Amino acid sequence: MLLAAYVGYLGLGAAVLQALERPAEVQAAQRLLQERWELLANHTCLQGPALQRLIEGIIQAYKSGITLQGNNTSLGRWDYSGSFFFSISAITTIGYGNLSPSTAVGRIFCIVFALFGIPLNLVLLNEIGQLMLLGVQHCAHRLEEVFHWQNKASFLMKTCALVTGLLLFLLLPPLLFSDKEGWSYEEGFYYSFITLSTIGFGDYVIGMNPDRTYPSWYKNVISLWILFGMAWLALVIKFCINLLE
Repeated sequence: MLLAAYVGYLGLGAAVLQALERPAEVQAAQRLLQERWELLANHTCLQGPALQRLIEGIIQAYKSGITLQGNNTSLGRWDYSGSFFFSISAITTIGYGNLSPSTAVGRIFCIVFALFGIPLNLVLLNEIGQLMLLGVQHCAHRLEEVFHWQNKASFLMKTCALVTGLLLFLLLPPLLFSDKEGWSYEEGFYYSFITLSTIGFGDYVIGMNPDRTYPSWYKNVISLWILFGMAWLALVIKFCINLLE
């Protein structure tokens, strides 16, 4: 029955996503083909195969973090802050996919780094989660002593912890992303949940817009937000697991 519910849930999600996203995909594909034919028609000196090679080269360069800005190219994804952020995304298993090692030595190092880093990250997240739980339990115990509440104190503190976590990790960060990235609030909230849940689609990633200037502290603060936010969301997901079981 559990397996049937699992497969049924996946099937329902696939059907809803197909209904929502398939029309937009078809429309985008038609628009891309139309723009290609218009470009070839208006610039007869261009040839189809040459244009295709140029497009593929641009796509490959963009995947490597290189974009054209006039007559110059933008670099910076593999500076120290960018490399540090990649390290965070690797050992937290977020894996945005927008940035990856291109050298053989870099890939081998990434394997070894993740092999030891992922357990280290899980141990740290578990310790942070336990500290959060101890803090909630301590506050609930203090309320019981002061106001002589029993069940009410525990429920009140759990509710406060949930609301505080929602504010700090899901509701307030989109405001920062709107300011620094130019995203809408909905896009920032979507990025927050996709990141903290370690889904990490990679369609939205902070600090990657070559047209924007980011402060030096930005990625460091986001790294701390990811660390503590993942620990908080793991507790929420654990609570949901207990309810399901």
